[in-house]
Amino acid sequence: MMYKVFEDRHDAGRALVPEIQRCDLKNPIILGLPRGGVPLAYEVAIALNAPLDTIVVRKLGAPFQPELAIGAIASGDVHVLNEAVVRSLAIDEASIAEIVARESAELKRCEQQYRGDRPYPDLSQYDVVLVDDGLATGATMRAAVQAVQSMSPSTTTVAVPTGSESAVRKVTALVDRVICLESPAEFSAVGQFYHDFSQTTDEEVRELLERAQKIHVDK
Repeated sequence: MMYKVFEDRHDAGRALVPEIQRCDLKNPIILGLPRGGVPLAYEVAIALNAPLDTIVVRKLGAPFQPELAIGAIASGDVHVLNEAVVRSLAIDEASIAEIVARESAELKRCEQQYRGDRPYPDLSQYDVVLVDDGLATGATMRAAVQAVQSMSPSTTTVAVPTGSESAVRKVTALVDRVICLESPAEFSAVGQFYHDFSQTTDEEVRELLERAQKIHVDK
């Protein structure tokens, strides 16, 4: 089966715009998952003339296989574990606690980098659109969804250019709608859907958030 390969994250974000516009959201706010989701969220926010913000989420990588998510944590002391993966790898509680402690410290650092002392907006007034560059296991997005829904948004939409069938299914059960442009059976990694999948930096995240805020205020 053929599937679309995006030039980069900005290209993928622009591809999401028409599908999100069809949702006819009344008062959208776009939340990018840092770091990779923010360039996509920026393109969506600009196209929809909607505010852009971020919610910090950290993947919990398996010991000796850090790219494999065994769960995720998010702002608001949210923890999500992929119990099936934890069991299959026989990861003990002490190892999980060590991973959580390490990623919690990084989460706090990222929150300071991206938000400073700026509080989260009152999401109860918004239709939240959570944007990331793709769903592999879905653990990171599920943590983000849990954190957002604790703030009682009007609706919650997840928008990604690509995702595995199992991850999309798990996330769909938690939100009002999921937009996923590509979910082929031969999904192996998010990076296979991008020509340029280079890492997004903290500096890029801050710049895009500041640029979007200025554009939104000026409009």
